[in-house]
Amino acid sequence: MEPIPSTILTGFLGAGKTTLLNRILHEEHGLRIAVIENEFGQENIDNEILVRDTGEQIVEMNNGCICCTVRGDLIVALNNLAQKRAAGEIAFDRVVIETTGLANPGPVAQTFFVDEEVGANYMLDAVVTVVDARHAMMQLDQHEEAQRQVGFADKILLSKTDLVDAAAVEALKTRLHRINPRAPIATSDFGRAPISDVLDLRGFNLNDKLEIDPDFLRADEHDHAHDHDHEHGEHCGHDHAHGEACSHHDHHHSHHTDDIAAFVFKSERAFDPERLDQFLGSMVQVFGPQMLRYKGVLSMAGADRKVVFQGVHQIMGSDLGAKWIDGEPRASKMVFIGKNLPKDVFIAGLEQCLV
Repeated sequence: MEPIPSTILTGFLGAGKTTLLNRILHEEHGLRIAVIENEFGQENIDNEILVRDTGEQIVEMNNGCICCTVRGDLIVALNNLAQKRAAGEIAFDRVVIETTGLANPGPVAQTFFVDEEVGANYMLDAVVTVVDARHAMMQLDQHEEAQRQVGFADKILLSKTDLVDAAAVEALKTRLHRINPRAPIATSDFGRAPISDVLDLRGFNLNDKLEIDPDFLRADEHDHAHDHDHEHGEHCGHDHAHGEACSHHDHHHSHHTDDIAAFVFKSERAFDPERLDQFLGSMVQVFGPQMLRYKGVLSMAGADRKVVFQGVHQIMGSDLGAKWIDGEPRASKMVFIGKNLPKDVFIAGLEQCLV
């Protein structure tokens, strides 16, 4: 049986996650979705989804969706749902997990890689983060959780854009892109977002049938076209023949100092697989808790296929991608998103891994 695609829906308090979930739970979209509210408190997130004090853990909706409130171990909840599905007691084709507004998405994402039964039954499709356009700047300034939620995202949905002007939306997008350049941004005002913006994003898939998303591969092209938002340093320039680290700074909003930020490494030289494996392993050992997300398409010496790699904190994996096409430039690109990561140490080490 194919693994069940699963989406983590996160976002700060009041961002609009529950409004989006309400639409998913009640709209006639023809999909059978199990929605898990990952609760840690004594109160339900939203009375409109589950009636309080019913004593029911699973509520079936009339459109084929299921809503399940979990207080405690998400691994147990996922395995129980999979067992009920296998026994024919309930039917669903995919899972959406809503985290609490103050949650760090990291441990939730790691759930899919640390338990053998969960790994056999489920596939983490993507982390989707809802961002409140009206309050996000203040939340990002004051709360590390808000930065982490953006840093982990495979897709960002902006809510409440009707409450701010276009200039404020663009300033927010610039900041979000600086924190996480690999997550495409769409809107979800009043919970209105196409299902395709939430499900089947394949942000976490690693297999030879999946190409890395174009938005990721184009992550730095937008910034290179705007020199005033680009800091040129020792490893950064428009000569892409060597490793490149991009530090994105919006000088118009320089008072925003986010602890969580991204940098990019690029090279047209191939990696030595053994040296790269040893270096990344050592970096993960030392800086793993600070490394929110990292992802890349790599050119390895002597290999005729791309290597796709990514990780969450200390959990790192890689897989073979598509074959290099004749005439296609063989280049590597890696994006690291983390909290106060020593960019220079990473860049220098990666340079030493090139042949």
